[in-house]
Amino acid sequence: MTASSVRPVSEREARQVAEAAREQVWHKPSFAKELFLGRFRLDLIHPHPAPAPDDVRRGEAFLGKLREFCETRIDPARIEREARIPDETINGLKEIGALGMKIDTKYGGLGLTQVYYNKALALVGSVSPAVGALLSAHQSIGVPQPLKLFGTQEQKDLFLPRCARTDITAFLLTEPDVGSDPARLATTAVPDGDDYILDGVKLWTTNGVVADLLVVMARVPRSEGHKGGITAFVVETAAEGVTVENRNAFMGLRGLENGVTRFHRVRVPAISRIGPEGAGLKIALTTLNTGRLSLPAMCAGAGKWCLKIAREWSAAREQWGKPIARHEAVGAKISFIAATTFALEAVIDLASQMADEDRNDIRIEAALAKLYGSEMSWLMADELVQIRGGRGFETAASLAARGERAVPAEQMLRDLRINRIFEGSTEIMHLLIAREAVDAHLSVAGDLIDPDKSLSDKGKAAAKAGGFYARWLPGLVTGPGHLPGAYGEFHPEGHRDLSPHLRYVERSARKLARSTFYAMSRWQGRMETKQGFLGRIVDIGAELFAMSAACVRAEMLRSRGDHGVEAYQLADVFCRQARIRAEELFGRLWTNTDELDRKVVSGVLSGSYTWLEDGILDPSGDGPWIADATPGPATKDNVHRPIR
Repeated sequence: MTASSVRPVSEREARQVAEAAREQVWHKPSFAKELFLGRFRLDLIHPHPAPAPDDVRRGEAFLGKLREFCETRIDPARIEREARIPDETINGLKEIGALGMKIDTKYGGLGLTQVYYNKALALVGSVSPAVGALLSAHQSIGVPQPLKLFGTQEQKDLFLPRCARTDITAFLLTEPDVGSDPARLATTAVPDGDDYILDGVKLWTTNGVVADLLVVMARVPRSEGHKGGITAFVVETAAEGVTVENRNAFMGLRGLENGVTRFHRVRVPAISRIGPEGAGLKIALTTLNTGRLSLPAMCAGAGKWCLKIAREWSAAREQWGKPIARHEAVGAKISFIAATTFALEAVIDLASQMADEDRNDIRIEAALAKLYGSEMSWLMADELVQIRGGRGFETAASLAARGERAVPAEQMLRDLRINRIFEGSTEIMHLLIAREAVDAHLSVAGDLIDPDKSLSDKGKAAAKAGGFYARWLPGLVTGPGHLPGAYGEFHPEGHRDLSPHLRYVERSARKLARSTFYAMSRWQGRMETKQGFLGRIVDIGAELFAMSAACVRAEMLRSRGDHGVEAYQLADVFCRQARIRAEELFGRLWTNTDELDRKVVSGVLSGSYTWLEDGILDPSGDGPWIADATPGPATKDNVHRPIR
């Protein structure tokens, strides 16, 4: 079956597959879910949750060891130059236990909390984003996390000790013709006695080139005794029929061991199946609920590095008689980097601590952290390149060759760019978060806009919706955000006043919920096609969440006597910047070019504007847009490179 002949899937069927994999029930409270419903539940995040003393002790001890390793045994310039992480570096990470940071101590891991795991990734990622990506892909989405959540005791005993010390793992979902639409998944796992026979091709397998163990998503056909559906398996890379056909190269993360992996009649024992048949996507999405936190952790680390370089360079570089930092045009960029770095750290630390406490459902918070962190860190790196000027565009190697400090600003920009695509692109994250944000509405009124429902079902839905909205809508009219003295504890003596920002968040949450309700009333079943509107709704929610986290973190630091005045100042500046962005987004909910854009797109696709492409030459090579993914034996050499 070629990539172009993958079984066609309708939009409705694709949506049903994704919906079936989504966690349907909310067993625990969610700050972000309540925020989108217009309810500002500050009590869910304030006072800021704190780690246990023993977790801090073990976490700080490992961070000290990891810092020494990064300073003495990671050569980021060599990784960038050779486009490969040296074997001795990876073996060194194994020796200090970095492969098992999140794995329980009873399996040979370090048993770090999510907070300290993320701090470790931020530290490593600041030295080499490629090394950070290797460790993150191994532990956040590779074999350890899904086994921790869904594995049997036998599987944990079998695989986790290997993952903690010796074996690198990878997660394989994407295919040449399958990205964020898993309904088109073509890799198959056909039952054969007590085993499954795996056939297919997987693309962009991060760590796949060096991995020893793989989590593979494959479609099990329905048959007698087999429910079928997309299913997760642990596969040995050394198994017969597994071939790494290509090591991919990218604009950034040059050391990333990412490849194309082919499976040809690979025999996988049933013991290696994770969970029941058909649960693969649910396992993947649940794994990502906390797995996504690793990426914004490294984004926060990138922000810290951008701030350090911006501070040092803009103080040393003088133009027109004073340091460039004193020129308002540059100073505004530095302020943005400082304030946003503070907010990103606030978001990731809050979400991580909430994940460790497990009192709240953080699926939306983690998704917002990923979305916001990837977008804002890219902007910060772009501003740093601008602050550095020509030197920002010059490579670190070139700077060093002519005698200047080897600052890899352009590399940081290239390395960070993938984060807006990794683990759910920004566009997919908008839709994923929007679906969760409107879940309460769909649960009471979904049948009203479902064309397949009968008049009787619609009548019952109308009655149910009427009761819900009769209770919900009045609460969106007024609240603490209109009371001048509300949240007064965020205005301690001698500090900036953060209470107006929290009152703004409360008012804006209600406004956001009203806007969502108006949109559903206006567009009903067409709401899901209004991706521009939904994206802005989510972006507003992200700004409100970040503002809340920044204020709560500032108060926590003040209460601990830890740079409280400065933290309040940074939180205040960030909130003022975020409010401007949020207000612009609110305005664009109803005043935008979405309809005109759709018409232009239709014209582009129909060829109406091909004349606009005259006068250029296309340097692209020949070949299909999507590579052939026909199952079968490998025709290329195996470039798998196990690290021992």
